Amino acid sequence: MGKLQVADVENEYKKFPDLKREDVQKIREWMEKQPHLPKISELETVLFLHSNYFKMEATKQTIENYYTCRTHIPMFFANRDMLSAGTKKAMNTIYGLAFPQQTHEGCVVFYGALKDFDPTNFDMAEIFKLIIYVTDLHFLEKGPAAGYRIVIDMKGVLFGHVARLGVLPIKHFLYYLQDAMPIRLKGLHFTNIVPFMDTILALLKPFMKKELLDILYLHTSNEQMLQYIGKDCLPKDCGGECESSDILTGRYYQRLMEVKDYFLDEEKTRRVDEGKRPGKPKTAGEIFGVEGNFRKLDID
Repeated sequence: MGKLQVADVENEYKKFPDLKREDVQKIREWMEKQPHLPKISELETVLFLHSNYFKMEATKQTIENYYTCRTHIPMFFANRDMLSAGTKKAMNTIYGLAFPQQTHEGCVVFYGALKDFDPTNFDMAEIFKLIIYVTDLHFLEKGPAAGYRIVIDMKGVLFGHVARLGVLPIKHFLYYLQDAMPIRLKGLHFTNIVPFMDTILALLKPFMKKELLDILYLHTSNEQMLQYIGKDCLPKDCGGECESSDILTGRYYQRLMEVKDYFLDEEKTRRVDEGKRPGKPKTAGEIFGVEGNFRKLDID
């Protein structure tokens, strides 16, 4: 079983001149005074600080949100077993990876697309869970990047998929993406968009902040993305010059399997202890609002 090949934190100080050791130390000292928060590494502290453009208070809030999400969103963060039936099904349903080449502006591209076009095999919560595995692995093994672009390729998406989206997974994932993930997001791109894109956006937009809406891009084809994501980044089945999505994703999923013990351990050690939170413990309802209203989605 392989070990996580954690990025060398010393390289991060060299890559980012604005990253100050004293700021990292201040965040670590602050965390020591938060009895409910878990112990984390210097690299993880760097990821949070970098994602918030080295702003101290914003970094503290992201750390709070990140570990609170991981404690109170079990659909994504409980049973983190790569061998679980749900994760295996998600791996058979989608391509999910970070492209090996960065964009000309130094952005990492996270890519998701359907591998299996049958809507009955589409489980939104398990797919989001798999995407989070992919991003976790990348952040820890590669360290922070200048920015990130997320590409959702809609090739093969049918109206039957829309009925299976589920508002609660969307709501929770968008909260995690916008308020908790240690990421400098530069663009959310939908490519090969479908005729019923307005229906999909109607589900997403209530949970999207203005900052995310401002970097939302809709492309009718992959060619339209080339000004943001060059051919040298895209897989050859997307009109690019890299290896195929199948080969690249297979490599990524194999790596996830190799470090599966990390995810099992992370679930035990990287969570909030609500019994030790200053003040009163938080509940999922307080954090995400009343959830009962979002359990069912009707598509006209």
